[in-house]
Amino acid sequence: MPVIDQKNVLKGLTVAEAMRRQVIAVPTSAPLEKAIRFTIKYKVNAILVTDAQQQAQGVVTKTDLMGAYYAGLPLKTQVEAIMVGPPLFCRPEDSLDRALNTMRAHHIHRLYVQGDDPRQAIGVLAYPDIVGLLYRFCRRCDRSILKRKQGQTEGDLTGHFTVREVMTPGVESLSEDRSLLEVMAALAANRLAALLIRDADGRPSGVISKTDLIIAYKHGLPPEIPAREVMNTPVRSCRQDDFLARAIEDMIFWDIHRLFVAKGDSPEIIGVLSLSDAARFRSGTCRACLVSRIAV
Repeated sequence: MPVIDQKNVLKGLTVAEAMRRQVIAVPTSAPLEKAIRFTIKYKVNAILVTDAQQQAQGVVTKTDLMGAYYAGLPLKTQVEAIMVGPPLFCRPEDSLDRALNTMRAHHIHRLYVQGDDPRQAIGVLAYPDIVGLLYRFCRRCDRSILKRKQGQTEGDLTGHFTVREVMTPGVESLSEDRSLLEVMAALAANRLAALLIRDADGRPSGVISKTDLIIAYKHGLPPEIPAREVMNTPVRSCRQDDFLARAIEDMIFWDIHRLFVAKGDSPEIIGVLSLSDAARFRSGTCRACLVSRIAV
């Protein structure tokens, strides 16, 4: 994946400008069912776990909940049994660039934001929050592909990043008759958030994400059932030569975290573009961000 060093649109921006101020938390004694319910209700990938004084003790992620499903833990199991921690914090005045470096160094997808009490969270910063900030920036920029005017030529669009420059190449997949246990094993082994599902002819037929799996867990579905029973359709995709700005706009519009990438007009899937990829790219959606400092 390309790395934009030193000069990027995140320079000068702070955590406070991108973070969410709503922190979703449960006490250590809460059952797994409540963590799943909150994860789905608030559309978050992780829940903060706190003690009686509201101080952070750990984090329960969709990955942890999927692991509990795989292990067959009862839904009444307390979250402290599977939480990981302690959570990592940053401060509102920290730069987004520094926060991204911390997330990448620790292989995590979010940081909690501390206030006056270093163990209490006043906000959370995750990859989608950073992409959302960049998207708002790009929509207001006069160079944005999202403001393309009638009569503009392809030459006017020079410098805009394409999906192929940011996407993760390659894609893991399983056939739709494989069990949810096999899906979970593949997700864990490859550190993925979602898996492409194929039909008997090898064509993309659906997607299973960790969200789909924890919903199945909450509803008491046996993990031995085939993937086709819980997969989502259709497979949302883009082309490798599509503009990055358009792909991000589609993900925001469809409220999804990833697009599978097709090779031109072919149905062949050759990669994945996620909001995490877009955030780690450390730029806006065109090369103007590398040489300019436009206020957000």
